[in-house]
Amino acid sequence: MEKLTIKETNNLLLKKDISVKELVDKHLEVIKEKDERLGVFLEIFSDIEENVKNAQNKIDEGNADLLTGIPIAIKDNILMKGKVSSAASKIIENYTAPYDSTVISKLKKNNPIFIGRVNMDEFAMGSSTENSAFQTTKNPHDNDRVPGGSSGGSATAVSSGMTPISLGSDTGGSIRQPASFCGCVGLKPTYGAVSRFGLIAMGSSLDQIGPLGMNVSDVEDVFYQIEGYDPLDSTTYGISERKKERLSSKAGKRIGVPWHLIENGGISKVVLDNFKSALKKLEDRGYEVEDISLPHTEHALNAYYIITPAEVSSNMARFDGMRYGKRVEGKDLLEEYENSRELLGKEVKSRIMIGTYVLSAGYYDAYYNKAHTVRRFAREDFKKVFGNEDGEKGIDIIATPTTPTSSFKIGDKINDPLEMYMADIFTVSANITGVPAISIPSGNVKEENGDMPAGLQLMAPWLREDVLFGVSKDFLK
Repeated sequence: MEKLTIKETNNLLLKKDISVKELVDKHLEVIKEKDERLGVFLEIFSDIEENVKNAQNKIDEGNADLLTGIPIAIKDNILMKGKVSSAASKIIENYTAPYDSTVISKLKKNNPIFIGRVNMDEFAMGSSTENSAFQTTKNPHDNDRVPGGSSGGSATAVSSGMTPISLGSDTGGSIRQPASFCGCVGLKPTYGAVSRFGLIAMGSSLDQIGPLGMNVSDVEDVFYQIEGYDPLDSTTYGISERKKERLSSKAGKRIGVPWHLIENGGISKVVLDNFKSALKKLEDRGYEVEDISLPHTEHALNAYYIITPAEVSSNMARFDGMRYGKRVEGKDLLEEYENSRELLGKEVKSRIMIGTYVLSAGYYDAYYNKAHTVRRFAREDFKKVFGNEDGEKGIDIIATPTTPTSSFKIGDKINDPLEMYMADIFTVSANITGVPAISIPSGNVKEENGDMPAGLQLMAPWLREDVLFGVSKDFLK
C-alpha cells in the first residue's frame, strides 16, 4: 500500500476519509500476502478488532492523538501484558508477560493498533535474524538475503509495508544495521533517553529501545512519544533535561568523518562509493565535511565483544528452568539444569561461555576491566570531537556508513562468527559511548543479483536526537 507518513495517515483518519478498520485491514492484507514468504510475524494479536473499535471511538469523540489507530509491530523481546514475549527462544516460548514495558504503557495511552510481535535473533544475539529458534526472516528486497539483526523482523515489517512503524532494540547496531539492509530509517536513542523497563535484557549497559519507519518524520514522532524519565529505570533522563530547540541556521553544519576507521573497516567498494556520494550530497546541502580522529574508538568493537558477553552471562543466568524458562526433567538437579539449557541456541550459548570466561577469576582484569578502560577512552574521544555535550563548539555530526557491506546471503556468515561480528564495526561505538545514532537510506548499491539498499549512519552528541532528525531530513529531502 502507499507509504504515507503518520501525520498524513492521522489527517485522513481525523477527516474520516479512512476508518481505523480500513487502515488496519489494508496492512493485514499485506501481511497475509507477504509474510509466508518473508517470515516476519511470530504472532498476530487476537485482540486487534477490539483495539480498532477503541481507537475509532477515540477519533469519533475528538480525543485522538497522533498515533491513534496507527498499526505498530513489536519486537519479541518487549513485554506487553497478557501477550507472549519469547525473545525468539524455545526456553521461554510460552512466557506471558505479567505487565507492560514502559514504552508500551506510553504508547497505549494513544490507542495505536499493536498488530503483533515480530521475529528477531534469539535474545537479540545476532546480526542476521538467522538465530531465531522459530524461523528465518528474509530481506524484502532479495529473499535470498538476510534482513540484518537482531531487529530483522522489525525492519522487514516496515520495509515491506506490513506496518508503518515498529519498535526494535539496539545493543550494538540491532536497529540501525537491519534498517540499512532493508532500506528504512532506524534510531538508536541516547542511552537513557528511553526506558528499558520491560525489555528482556541482553547487555544492560548498552541496550536501547528505538523506532523504525520508512521516513524520518515517523521515527521522530514515535521517539518523542516513548522518551523520558521512568522511575522504574534509574538510567533514564527527564524530558526537561532534553534540549529540543532547533539549532540556529549556522549550527549543525559541521560533519566529521573518521576516515581512519572507515578505510580500515573491511568496507566493500560499492558501499564506500555510496558513502562518498552521500557526503557529496551533504556538501551540496551546505554542510562542511572534515576528517576527524577517534583514536580509541577503533578498539570499540573488541571492547564491545568482551563487555556484551559478560553482561549476557549475567543476564542469562536466570533462564535455568527453575527461576525462568521451560523446565526439562532430569535424574538430578544438575541434569535438569543441563537439559533446560539445551533449549538455548548456539549463539546464545557461545556468548554465555565467553562472558563467563572473561568474568572469571584471573581474567576479569585482563579482559573485562581493560574493555571498560577502552570504553571510557572512546567516550572521551567523542566528547573531544563534539566539543561539549551541546555540540555547539565542535563537530555537530559524525558520519559513517551504517555497515561495511550491503545485506549478505542467508547462510553465508552464520558459521563464521568473526565475520558476522564485523558487520557491527561502525555501529557499536554509539552503544559503547551512549550517543544517539540513526541510519537513513543512502541509495542502492549494485550487487550480483541486483541493487540492494545501503545506509548512512549519523551520530550526534548525547541527548541531541533533534540534530539527527534535522540533518537526516535535510539529506533525504
